[in-house]
Amino acid sequence: MYTQAMSVGPQDQAAKLQTAEEQQRNQAFEARIDAGDFIEAKDWMPDHYRKTLVRQISQHAHSEIVGMLPEGNWITRAPTLKRKAILLAKVQDEGGHGLYLYSAAETLGTSRDQMLDALHTGRAKYSSIFNYPTLTWADIGVIGWLVDGAAIMNQVPLCRCSYGPYARAMIRICREESFHQRQGYESLLTMMRDGTDAQKAMVQDAVNRWWWPSLMMFGPADKDSPNSEQSMRWGIKRLTNDELRQKFVDATVPQAELLGITLPDPDLAWNSERDHYDFGAIDWNEFWRVVGGNGPCNTDRLQTRVKAWDDGAWVREAALAHARKRATQAQAA
Repeated sequence: MYTQAMSVGPQDQAAKLQTAEEQQRNQAFEARIDAGDFIEAKDWMPDHYRKTLVRQISQHAHSEIVGMLPEGNWITRAPTLKRKAILLAKVQDEGGHGLYLYSAAETLGTSRDQMLDALHTGRAKYSSIFNYPTLTWADIGVIGWLVDGAAIMNQVPLCRCSYGPYARAMIRICREESFHQRQGYESLLTMMRDGTDAQKAMVQDAVNRWWWPSLMMFGPADKDSPNSEQSMRWGIKRLTNDELRQKFVDATVPQAELLGITLPDPDLAWNSERDHYDFGAIDWNEFWRVVGGNGPCNTDRLQTRVKAWDDGAWVREAALAHARKRATQAQAA
């Protein structure tokens, strides 16, 4: 029995050695996380940490790209040249955010083609908020105020994410998203102060439709979020879903009062004991239905993205051919 226990073949020795090395690497990694250090692309990291980041960053990138669609179809219908220019610049910013994030994800060893294939085949998700339609011009202002406001609340802590490339990408993204939020709020404020009764009713209707989906943007309740605890431990997330949602509600209610609109929640009330606003129950059945692909615009959004990818094939092929030509010329020189 002792002999059997002590009899270790070459493969077993390698396995034990690998396990010991893995433990040492994990310990060193956890020590860096505890110290608040940034993890960089060339640093060793656990496979699960890498996979978690690829999933989160790629889904974030997909959300930025798909998020261009609800607003893009209003560029030609904006009420003034000023509003058209602002919206055009905003949609362009969102495309840039997607590119920053795809680049950050690529540092983890995945390719952009792989990430986009996962999106186009339905294996990767994007924010459920972008599967709702934009029915009126007021929706564009409400997206800026509520959707971009929720995004900022969610994304500012990511500037301190433990993965350096992601954290650095988020600094510029958050600055631009902050501008988008202010622009959306200013648009609504103009409609509520100077608009007709019909325009004011349009704003209220848009708020009624976008309020609850905006609260869902922070993800499921903490008790139903299986990845949050580990992401918090690794410093990928700094605040939980429920903490971020509460911060958003607390910040948004006074803004709604200044606008002169009501939020569609009869349970919304200030709780002096908690020093926070109480709010009603979220319809999580709707959330999971939309995430599962059965929202109002899921099919349309995905079909539009796939068509854009297919229609742009000739541009990608021409760019690659040009790059090969330049490389050949450089080698010959």
